[in-house]
Amino acid sequence: MNNSIGRPVLKRLLAAVVILSPFSGSYGDDLTVGNTTASNRNTPIRVSEEALRIHHAGMLFDGHNDLPWEVRTKANSSFDNLDISQRQPSIHTDIPRLREGGVKAQFWSVYVPSDTMVTGDALSQTLAQISIVQQMLKRYPDDFELASTANDIERIVAEGKIASMMGVEGGHSIEGELQNLHRLYDLGCRYMTLTHSKSLEWADSATDDPRANGLSDFGLAVIAEMNKLGMVIDLSHVSPETMKQALKASKAPVMFSHSSARAITDHPRNVPDDVLKLTAANGGVVMVNFFSRFVIPTDLAVRDEEAHGTIHDVVDHIEHIIRIAGEDHVGLGSDFDGVPRLPDQLESVATYPRISQELVNRGYNARQIQKLLGGNMMRVLKRAEEVAVQLKANE
Repeated sequence: MNNSIGRPVLKRLLAAVVILSPFSGSYGDDLTVGNTTASNRNTPIRVSEEALRIHHAGMLFDGHNDLPWEVRTKANSSFDNLDISQRQPSIHTDIPRLREGGVKAQFWSVYVPSDTMVTGDALSQTLAQISIVQQMLKRYPDDFELASTANDIERIVAEGKIASMMGVEGGHSIEGELQNLHRLYDLGCRYMTLTHSKSLEWADSATDDPRANGLSDFGLAVIAEMNKLGMVIDLSHVSPETMKQALKASKAPVMFSHSSARAITDHPRNVPDDVLKLTAANGGVVMVNFFSRFVIPTDLAVRDEEAHGTIHDVVDHIEHIIRIAGEDHVGLGSDFDGVPRLPDQLESVATYPRISQELVNRGYNARQIQKLLGGNMMRVLKRAEEVAVQLKANE
């Protein structure tokens, strides 16, 4: 499929851009368009026509957005109370800014808290979050469509809509039953994060004490079943030992839907270099999280844990992952609407083109940038589908 855009479309995109200061503090601040300038961590990034053309010709496929949870908590689970066809400055995501940001495909998180393990309603609450996504698809059919496969994504994007898949954020959602994994897959979930913030009996979290020493036998069974389904295994949130065991067990490429590089920011939610190398060998992708605490350099975090950082910190993580794992194994997993702080110049979904501009500033070409934007995630998804077909044929 050719994702390129013609000059008339590009002119309309440029005309739609609102020129505001990137440090205005508003989620509605969008793109400053002008000549490319040399990178300077204290200078606003000006998005050139060249960078915008590269950006919109690519397949921007973000790995993680928590809009459904925001709709639940801020709008009583109803788009009647939060109409995203209009700009909504209280959140990071709405349709006008998704369009400005060039988002072509999105994994919508159907997150529910880990404490639902205790209350016993993890699955039912996850189904409620899925219903919010379904409500969004039904209410805005000209803008969103559910995608079940990589081919669906390409078709939907060609029709001018945002291809939508769902990601289950935490294995607690299946309540220890493989049949629940199938149920979530059938409803459109195409990845599952093995844990969230708490360890499970079958998989260990990066931010909790271990319970399974990585993966239990049931954890390995979950990996095998996800491979058979063509459901991508997401290793964000899990412990390094769980990462390594899952990478060894999986027959398909894995993803980190919203994690950054631990060598730059020493936080347990980030990915160590040895795991980056294993991810490259597996064929997987690490999708860089924008949350300030996960991207500000370790020395800054020691001095000021509440620092916001800048877009340059995010691109530093991208470059580090490219150096360690290679350009085929990096993507974007913003975590928009799921985090309390974002770096300067990355305040909303409208701001993705600034990343493309900064990569141009650092010498990356269109092919490399478009791999990062979504080409790598598309490859992982296609390969997961191929592995599922092969495994079913061998049964």
